[in-house]
Amino acid sequence: MPSQRDIRRRINASKNIRQITRAMQFVAASKLRRAQESTLAARPYSDLIDEILADLASVLGADEHPLLSRREEGKRLIILVTSDRGLAGPLNTNAVRFVSKEIIEHVGDLEMVTVGRKGRDAMRRARVPIIAHFAGFGDRPSVDDILPLARLISDEYEAGTYNDVDIVFTRFVSTLVQRADMVQLLPIRPSSDTHGVPGSQFIFEPAPEVVLNELLPRYLVTRLYQTALESTASFFSSQMVAMKSATENASELIDDLTLSYNKARQANITSELIEIASGAQAR
Repeated sequence: MPSQRDIRRRINASKNIRQITRAMQFVAASKLRRAQESTLAARPYSDLIDEILADLASVLGADEHPLLSRREEGKRLIILVTSDRGLAGPLNTNAVRFVSKEIIEHVGDLEMVTVGRKGRDAMRRARVPIIAHFAGFGDRPSVDDILPLARLISDEYEAGTYNDVDIVFTRFVSTLVQRADMVQLLPIRPSSDTHGVPGSQFIFEPAPEVVLNELLPRYLVTRLYQTALESTASFFSSQMVAMKSATENASELIDDLTLSYNKARQANITSELIEIASGAQAR
């Protein structure tokens, strides 16, 4: 049985851990509220620009803009968005498993762009070719953080390097639910929504190519910015839940150790009393 000193040390260590995890839980909760509000506020704009471009893609040909062209040959590009930091439960692991399953089930020539250190390290261990890496978007993603990634994607696709561009990220569903998801960025698919605007009702001013030249780059930035917001909200939500669970586990461990300490202390007292009584009888 461990000594009382060892048990006291473990109790003190567990209390220190509980203090740290509780502080991290409160910090994550405060940041989650801001991230959640930003994510929900940006969704309507992102969904609307998706609908508009999908409707445009259904009536315009591939010659109107390179980002609308569909190619039979070429590599596939997957963008994996994770976090730079850990202590967020299964968040990053689920995203890595999702993209690994996608790679295994759809064998082909592909390359990856990683956002966040956790995804980069996992793909390096799996020996998946990575053409570029970007640091995580931080606690408050901004459009300026997205521009280098958007420029890389559009330049490589227009150059004909890739025939398909997908992005894997963690979608924020609720505080307790975050789901790994994949969205196709390029080429833009025609809209299957019957409530969309019929193609014959589009009037382009001054010309379709001018409209697309302004709209398509903004579409890429908007989609990437939305995934950054979703991933950030998911990270803080998962971290808050993980730290709450760690705090509760530390409290349970402290209770168990305290009980063991009291038993050991009681056993020592009983042993000392027995020795005193035995010594008195021997006299």
